[in-house]
Amino acid sequence: MSSSIPPFEGFNSDIFSFLEEIEKNNNTNWFAKNRERYHENIVLPAKSFVASIGQFFTQLNPAIRTEPMFNKTLMRINKDMRFSKDAPYKNYFLIHFGRFKMDSEFYLYFDKNGADYGIFLNRENGEELFFSYNLERYPKEIISVFNKYNLNDRFDLQEMKKVPQLVKKKFNASNNFELLKKSRYILFEKEISKKRKFLYTADILTELVKNYASLYPLYCFAVSSHPLKLLDKFEETMGVPV
Repeated sequence: MSSSIPPFEGFNSDIFSFLEEIEKNNNTNWFAKNRERYHENIVLPAKSFVASIGQFFTQLNPAIRTEPMFNKTLMRINKDMRFSKDAPYKNYFLIHFGRFKMDSEFYLYFDKNGADYGIFLNRENGEELFFSYNLERYPKEIISVFNKYNLNDRFDLQEMKKVPQLVKKKFNASNNFELLKKSRYILFEKEISKKRKFLYTADILTELVKNYASLYPLYCFAVSSHPLKLLDKFEETMGVPV
């Protein structure tokens, strides 16, 4: 089993086969036989991806966790055994970039059908959680971000429950803004078919960096009580799309 993190060269296509198989064979015996496969074909490429994209997130916001580690940027596949003895493993794999658990964050999600990426916005009220507050205070500015950064009609709006539920396909803030006030856990998401070849090459980094960068102005409204200052800082550093 590899101990060091190699350069990122794309995800291994076996991730989809593995997740389909573990759904059918969700038991400790099967996982024990496939543990090395899991680490070599799923965990190691994921750590390589995190190590490669980490500098980008640090430049955006140093508070975002970028350590290629479980409980930091990688979600463990095993469930809490106190409640999941009959099915001890998740049938998905999640890479995420936030400041703490249940923070608003950027993510890349895999299941047997393909990959999804986007941003999760937590609309609960709590320490360091500002999206609900800013949604009421800065509606025009949030709509402006969708227009300026070409976010309209690009991402599907979903509500995160036990299973994500589609709220609005190709969300447009100018037309659908009020929908944001009806969901507690918001996802803006795009799908990557497992047939897309660039998923298995380093080119996926370029695609995700571009899209995460376009979503970061929205993230500013989730993590700061002064989002316009944070947005100004981002635009000074990264520029505004033409």
